[in-house]
Amino acid sequence: MALTAGIVGLPNVGKSTLFNAITKAGAEMANYPFATIDPNVGMVEVPDHRLQRIDELIPAKKIVHTTFEFTDIAGIVKGASKGEGLGNKFLENIRQVDAIVHVVRAFEDPNVTHVSGKVDPIEDIETINLELGIADLDSVNKRYAKVEKVARTKDKAAVAELAVLQKIKPALEVGQPVRSLEFDEAEEKIVRGLFLLTSKPVLYVANIAEEDMSDPAAAKYYQQIRDFAAQENAEVIGISAKTEEEIAELPDSDRQDFLEAEGVTESGLDRLIRASYHLLGLATFFTAGGPETRAWTFKQGMTAPQAAGVIHSDFERGFIKAETVSFADLDQYGSMQAVKEAGKYRLEGKDYQVQDGDIIEFRFNV
Repeated sequence: MALTAGIVGLPNVGKSTLFNAITKAGAEMANYPFATIDPNVGMVEVPDHRLQRIDELIPAKKIVHTTFEFTDIAGIVKGASKGEGLGNKFLENIRQVDAIVHVVRAFEDPNVTHVSGKVDPIEDIETINLELGIADLDSVNKRYAKVEKVARTKDKAAVAELAVLQKIKPALEVGQPVRSLEFDEAEEKIVRGLFLLTSKPVLYVANIAEEDMSDPAAAKYYQQIRDFAAQENAEVIGISAKTEEEIAELPDSDRQDFLEAEGVTESGLDRLIRASYHLLGLATFFTAGGPETRAWTFKQGMTAPQAAGVIHSDFERGFIKAETVSFADLDQYGSMQAVKEAGKYRLEGKDYQVQDGDIIEFRFNV
């Protein structure tokens, strides 16, 4: 699934350094020949220990991870919503992504200049949020004037959209992002059609110093960022972008030793990938055995035929059934035969909602 998270941030907060780490750790394999698809898009594997366990129990010739995309968004300055700096490019690029990874500087270094002359993560966050909010308010005001006229004719679609705009407009006027509002299913569909910047889910990344890697919460500015994010029900993770770039350059055999020396069990980049993946409501199902054991990305809530379509449109079009085993059951019982004997092997139909960790063999006929 071609979903991507856009990395944003003020100049010199570590945004480009983090993106460099992502592209250097890219999914360079036969199926994905270029870690960097475009000049500003990087593809990485989604780390998942379950693949190795599945391959132990259902051997295959190779293992293929699912992937995730990150887009490096042009830098922002105050006034971006009015076209200052690369503002227009910045805003347009954000419209194209599905989620925002907001990198915030949370380290002191006199050798790294801050655009405002001081390290103040909350001010940094508010600068970007303000620009996004202003751009959204401008879009909503323009749309409001058009829809209001049509709504006077009792047009049902216009009346419904106007009600949504009337909910959004006052929130933006007081600096509240659209993602913090609650909408029902019909309203959510209208909101998606508005392509508003502040409607996108956000993950805050506190760019911490290397010495704080083992305990990011102890970093000087981390708590400030976490408290701010909590107001939006957003998640925060602490990453040392500079260190992650160094880790990405190491051979695989040396990476774990480096992490252990830093007092951590996994790289911050792996945590970022998983957090971004789940931010978009994504999950993983598996196909196993034979030529390859493979992870596939799907949207939570997808039915079995829709998930089959992730593999190939013919699978969805000719769907008959899904032979399904959960990873937890396979891991517990140790073999497919034992899973079947325990009554955990299932035949699922068209209405079945695929679950994260399902191991599926699709039956289809076209």
